[in-house]
Amino acid sequence: MVREILKLGNPQLYEISTEIGPEEKCHIEEWVTDLHDTLMEFRETYGAGRAVAAPQIGIQKRLLYMYTDKPYVFINPAMSFPDDGKYVLLDDCMSFPGLIVRVSRYKSAVINYLDENFEPQTMHLEGDYSELLQHEYDHLDGILATMRAVDNKSFIMERMKREL
Repeated sequence: MVREILKLGNPQLYEISTEIGPEEKCHIEEWVTDLHDTLMEFRETYGAGRAVAAPQIGIQKRLLYMYTDKPYVFINPAMSFPDDGKYVLLDDCMSFPGLIVRVSRYKSAVINYLDENFEPQTMHLEGDYSELLQHEYDHLDGILATMRAVDNKSFIMERMKREL
């Protein structure tokens, strides 16, 4: 089911999500379906969107969904960074379409998580995927890209991006 994406300023976006326990496994399929449907609707409307975090649709659980070449489900992810290498990029978000924020992110990351079968997995991330999952992971801790802006002049309206 397509759910409403919470927008910048909604207090729920700033809450820390709770882990999914084994007793909640029965909800995962429904939550993942809602994340998928919402992401696909966003893509259809805005022509963008590769991943979404459960808190963005009002589910305060540590759950991420990414759809690139295939669907990926990240339950109770934990992210670490193998080195200090960072870069600055323009970041956007489904919770504030039309606004772009200049942020600093790690070039590489490692994410440990449970898949939809509650099996432990590890994914090594570089470049775009590293940045993308850092962004989504932040949502689980109530952190938005606006809070990671490199300075107070790092906010750009999307329509201005072409002029830069």
